[in-house]
Amino acid sequence: MVKRISSGSPFETRIGYSRAVVDGDMVYVSGTTGYDYARMEMPEDVAAQTENALATIGKALHEAGSSLKDVVRVRYYITDMANYDATVEVLGAAFADIRPAATMIVCGLIMPEMKVEIEVTARIGAGAT
Repeated sequence: MVKRISSGSPFETRIGYSRAVVDGDMVYVSGTTGYDYARMEMPEDVAAQTENALATIGKALHEAGSSLKDVVRVRYYITDMANYDATVEVLGAAFADIRPAATMIVCGLIMPEMKVEIEVTARIGAGAT
């Protein structure tokens, strides 16, 4: 049975996607930017955007019965290499002990205020092994 999880982001409805999809013991979390979806605000600071994205991802994983500890694959999209150090500082704090397979890409994102987007794949229970 497939379970679809929403963060309440208006982008999910407008574009037609789920924040996360649970299929068996796998959790696929869509690309997540740094919006604070409760207030629909985007901080200017890339570190704050990264923290917000990880919080949104963590909430979706929790709803799926998982956590960041279960992340096995992550993709990072950043808009400017000038943001690399600030972004990596936050990511390192979150993933240093988890060490998922990872890719980082420098690219444009769909709105100019977006500086980082994070997409993860988790396997429920992976962090316990």
